[in-house]
Amino acid sequence: MIIDGDAKRCAAQATDLVRQGHDVTQVRSGLEAVLVCSDCDVVILSLDLPDVDGLYVCREIAEYDVPIIVTAERKSELDCVLALQAGADDYLAQPYHFRELAARVDALVWRWSTREPPQASGAEPVVLRIDVSAREVTVFDRGVELTRKEFDLLVLLAENVGRVVPRDQIMRTVWGHTWSRRTADTHISSLRSKLGTGSWIIAVRGVGFKLVCDAEIRGSVGPIAGTG
Repeated sequence: MIIDGDAKRCAAQATDLVRQGHDVTQVRSGLEAVLVCSDCDVVILSLDLPDVDGLYVCREIAEYDVPIIVTAERKSELDCVLALQAGADDYLAQPYHFRELAARVDALVWRWSTREPPQASGAEPVVLRIDVSAREVTVFDRGVELTRKEFDLLVLLAENVGRVVPRDQIMRTVWGHTWSRRTADTHISSLRSKLGTGSWIIAVRGVGFKLVCDAEIRGSVGPIAGTG
């Protein structure tokens, strides 16, 4: 995915990457990119966006565990440091040669494809507790306020802790037949924020999501309504 407010530059990068065999999505808006980034293998993010601060977008996308290459219109040590602190994996100052960008993309794709995803440790104490009957959630004994759908989504993930729950299953179980592709991404992002960490809910690109923290469910789990 290329996120850039400059349509001409974005299209040129996309054309070159397609020639190299990549499937490319072009996005002009930072807010839109946050909603659709979870299935990407690599994000090329310009800090100069028309709607929101590029560093904010970088931090939000980093929560989805997606590799990010940040680009900027000037070579600035501060921009580079801030981008890396926001979760970027690489930084390029414009103008740059396309071959360098392509090499960095290939390196990130290879690195991410060969790494092991983080796993929950059975030796750790329970940190997430869900009381289904009372519809209450605590994180390290701190109460967390969730909406109805956020709660139902978290219960579904906790029932399958450590296993990937396909996106289609999530949508059918929690939302029934009324949903859009962005619905799950939006609620996952909200859940991560309310739980206080983005590392517990992992996006498995092209498949779905899984919960990897040490979780405990109390009370009987009945069918989750798909309406409302």
